[in-house]
Amino acid sequence: MDTGTHFVTGIALGGLATVDPIVFNSPETAQAVVFATIIGSQIPDVDTVLKFKNNASYIRNHRGITHSIPAVILWPIFLLMFLYPIFPEANLLHLWLWTSIAVFLHVFMDIFNAYGTQALRPFSSKWIALGWINTFDLFLFSILLLGSLLWLFGMDPRDVFPAIFVIIIGYYLLRYTIRKTIYETLKRRFPEAEKIILNPTFRFFRWRVAVVTKDKFYVARAYRRDIILLDEYKRLPLPDEPIMQIAKSDKNISAFLSFSPVYRWEMETEDGITEIRFIDLRYRSKNHYPFVAFVQIDDSLNILSSYTGWIYNVDKFKKKFETIPG
Repeated sequence: MDTGTHFVTGIALGGLATVDPIVFNSPETAQAVVFATIIGSQIPDVDTVLKFKNNASYIRNHRGITHSIPAVILWPIFLLMFLYPIFPEANLLHLWLWTSIAVFLHVFMDIFNAYGTQALRPFSSKWIALGWINTFDLFLFSILLLGSLLWLFGMDPRDVFPAIFVIIIGYYLLRYTIRKTIYETLKRRFPEAEKIILNPTFRFFRWRVAVVTKDKFYVARAYRRDIILLDEYKRLPLPDEPIMQIAKSDKNISAFLSFSPVYRWEMETEDGITEIRFIDLRYRSKNHYPFVAFVQIDDSLNILSSYTGWIYNVDKFKKKFETIPG
């Protein structure tokens, strides 16, 4: 989820914690728990700082080790080392319990996005992305914010937040049902499909669709039960050539390939320079595919420049490529 939703989730979880008698009857424990749930709902995204290093590091590592099983166990202990000295009279066990729930809930919510997490590390590096909920979901953010405001204006959090979390569970189940219905429609439309990827959008009933068959990629848009085909491409395997091996060894291309489950590629040679482009097919927006990677290689198989990341404007795409440092 986005940072804002994680933040209001932390507040709501702090309110929900008041159903715990130990928390409710101890003002210091309650204060500590609110701080812990807000910070715990944010801390797995500390790897966002990798954006300042480069896109390749961010793409390869974001929602990776910081969202792993060891991290979910260690983050609460790390936070208690800082919070308990500030709130020495807080109940340590219950403070740890609600901090752990906050960290776990952050990772759990991220699993339902299209981006996903590597939540099973170190047992598996597979990306788990169920694709039920958009990264920013207006309903989720609004109802969590509403609960926080009701608490702020004096309502008993023991009445507010259990009801809100029950509604949220129902909302997730509704999103699952809608996705399942669209998925079954796509299976009938593309019976030869090897893989179907559904990405939710900001609009409740609109989904991005990528379908992989033996010979083709199909890109579509789903609205309720209607499937609108937008693009189709031949599915071309990567050639087993030295220049492609060099391209795959580049850090930007390698990061892209480690993350993208469905993409097409293009190769073009001009004036002794070969340009290889990789285009992720999951995020088509306004007739454009914004998540890309590309590399330039000379006749001597030297990498001249490369890039991976999100570019939403075609003109900026061309300008970005022209200004990549060698």
